[in-house]
Amino acid sequence: MNRRRLTLVVLAALCPTAAAQPQPEPPAETPAPTAPVETPAPEAAPAPVVEAPPPEAAQTPLPDAPPPPEPEPEPGHKAQIHRNFAGSIQLDYMAIPTEKTGREIALDGATAEVSMKLAMDFSSKISANVKMCVACHGVEVGMAYFDIRLADEMNIRVGRFTPSFGEFPVRHDPANHRTSDKPLPYDMGRMLRITEWNEGVLPAPWVDNGLEVNGTHFFGEHVQADYAAYAIAGPRAGADPTDFDFKRSRSGESYYIDNNSRPAVGGQVSASVLSANMTTSIGASVMRGTYDPDHKLPFAIYGAHAVVRIGDMFLRAEYLWRRTKMSLGDDPDARFRYAPSANGTYDPYFVKDGAYVELEVPLGPRVTAIWREDGMRRRGNVVEGSAMRADSQIIRHTAGLAIAIRSALRLKLSYEYYDFSDFDDESVVHLGIAGPF
Repeated sequence: MNRRRLTLVVLAALCPTAAAQPQPEPPAETPAPTAPVETPAPEAAPAPVVEAPPPEAAQTPLPDAPPPPEPEPEPGHKAQIHRNFAGSIQLDYMAIPTEKTGREIALDGATAEVSMKLAMDFSSKISANVKMCVACHGVEVGMAYFDIRLADEMNIRVGRFTPSFGEFPVRHDPANHRTSDKPLPYDMGRMLRITEWNEGVLPAPWVDNGLEVNGTHFFGEHVQADYAAYAIAGPRAGADPTDFDFKRSRSGESYYIDNNSRPAVGGQVSASVLSANMTTSIGASVMRGTYDPDHKLPFAIYGAHAVVRIGDMFLRAEYLWRRTKMSLGDDPDARFRYAPSANGTYDPYFVKDGAYVELEVPLGPRVTAIWREDGMRRRGNVVEGSAMRADSQIIRHTAGLAIAIRSALRLKLSYEYYDFSDFDDESVVHLGIAGPF
């Protein structure tokens, strides 16, 4: 027995790793404190310079700077996709104190406007946007398009979008403007006598299917020029019409397709002078095409706008003019209210135009005052039984306040006075709350 133990002891001493099982290391003893030894630190290398990423298409590009080349992805490397979800909500209560039942002349009461947008950047050259809207017209696809950005001066937009026309449609979302409703030329559903006037000149947002080419170019550091040209399905109407049918243009029940196999074309040009405390912009727009199923009734819309910003104060003005051909039908004498001209013929055209001037003045860090004067006019024959005349006008005076509650959430208060040429004058009060998310 003693000889066997002696042999095991000798083997363990010669081959400790073979004879012993692995054991956890015992905790190291805390060394006694000693005086620190100064060791010269190696010289720090300079921090690498990281260039800022290129600006997005929605931001103002650097003057005369070509876009940086996109890095080629490594083999087998999947490109990173950036997604951004945003939206806005507005609840507005519209009261007509001069009417016992406001529903008879307008869509009064509480109306919610909700928009939800998903933006995706596939690369610095290609992006996509999809937006759903819910308002008085129900659920609608407000946008669904691709942007292919070849350069600052050349961007191709394909899908369903709001074509470039005027200044207000750029900020039509209720979280982006300070009043509860839209200017009369762009009204969509909230004006008084909506049925008689058949809404505004070009209701905003005008959403359509098509293709648009747009771009921006800087001349130096303070002058910016923008352009856009597009081909879209255009306004729609049923057979034998006398005006646009806006329900057909924005209703999914018509499958969002062109009703006459002919695109409407248009475009916009604008120029801006930029500085730190002041910006001035002017622009002109046009849209032309036919709107009836047989593509025999043409229309033409022209617009001009100007915006002046001084600090946080804004002064805006726009004018829209639309000339539309009506179908005379088989029996114009029975169809129209007014007799033909002296030569016995009916003028098949009517003109509808409108304008607004709007001033925003901050009264403090949380309160903005708004004053707006807008109006519309319609000249031309009307169908039998219409309450309109051959020359009808409407003028509206608006005063309001936008009060910041918290962050971007705003309370909107406004009073409107309608001056009609064909109807009794009316008063309207708006109380709304709006904000992004």
